[in-house]
Amino acid sequence: MDDIINQMPRMEDTLSPTPTRRVQRVRYELRRREVQVARVTPLGPAFVAVTFVGDDLRGFVSGGFDDHVKFVFADEAGEEVRRDYTPRRFDAAKGELTIEFALHGHGAASRWAQRAEPGHRAAIGGPRGSMIIPTDYDWHLLAGDASALPAIHRRVEELPAGARALVVLQAEPADRRLQASAAQVDWHWVASPEQWLASLQRLPWPAGSGYAWCAGEASVMARARDVLLVERSHPRVDMRVAAYWKRGASSFHEEMSE
Repeated sequence: MDDIINQMPRMEDTLSPTPTRRVQRVRYELRRREVQVARVTPLGPAFVAVTFVGDDLRGFVSGGFDDHVKFVFADEAGEEVRRDYTPRRFDAAKGELTIEFALHGHGAASRWAQRAEPGHRAAIGGPRGSMIIPTDYDWHLLAGDASALPAIHRRVEELPAGARALVVLQAEPADRRLQASAAQVDWHWVASPEQWLASLQRLPWPAGSGYAWCAGEASVMARARDVLLVERSHPRVDMRVAAYWKRGASSFHEEMSE
C-alpha cells in the first residue's frame, strides 16, 4: 500500500504553476509642484500638448507609461479644480513636462487647455508611483478610448525594436493619430464601444506571453476585464484594466484588475 501511495502524484504536482507577477510597483514621495506653461502645441483639431516648466519639476519622476498626475488649476470662477492626467513626456535635461488635453470635452480642464498660453500657472501633484511593465513580453495589447491615447502613444514610443504591439482604439476620426515606434505596431481603429469590445473578442491572440493593458470608460472597462479574464483566459498578473472616466462623473479613476 505504501508503494502505491508513493507512486500517486501529489496534488501540488497536478496543479498548474501560479504565474509569476513580473510587473513592479514603485512608490514616490508625493509632492505638489508649481509650474507654468512654456508652450502650447496643437495636435490636430482634437488635442493639444501643453508643456510646463518650473524649478519644482526638479526630481520629477514618471517611470510608467500609464502613470497619472493630479493636474491642479483655477477655473473661470477662480475655484481650484483637480483632474487626473497622464504625463505624456518628461525631459529631465530641459526640465519640461508635457501633458496632452482633449479639446472636444465639456469639462473645466478642456476649457482651461483651450485658453492656455505661455506664462499661465498651474500645479502638478504626484505621481504617487508607477507600475513598471517589462518591455520584453512576446507581445503587448494596448487598448482603450480617446482618453487612453496619451498613455498608449507614450508606450508605443517607448517600446524597443523587436517588440510587438497590438493597438485597439475607439476614437473619432479627428483623434486618430499614429505614433512612430521602433517596435512592430498593428493599429486597429473603431468608432464605438461595441465595436471596440468586439475587436477584443475577435482579435487573433498571438502566441507566447503577452501583457494586456486597457483603459477608458468605467462600464466598458468592466466588460473588457471579463473578456480578458473569462473569454480569453488571460492571466490576471499579465493585465491591467483601468477606468479613466465614468459617464456622468466629473472626476473619476479606478483600477479594475488588481
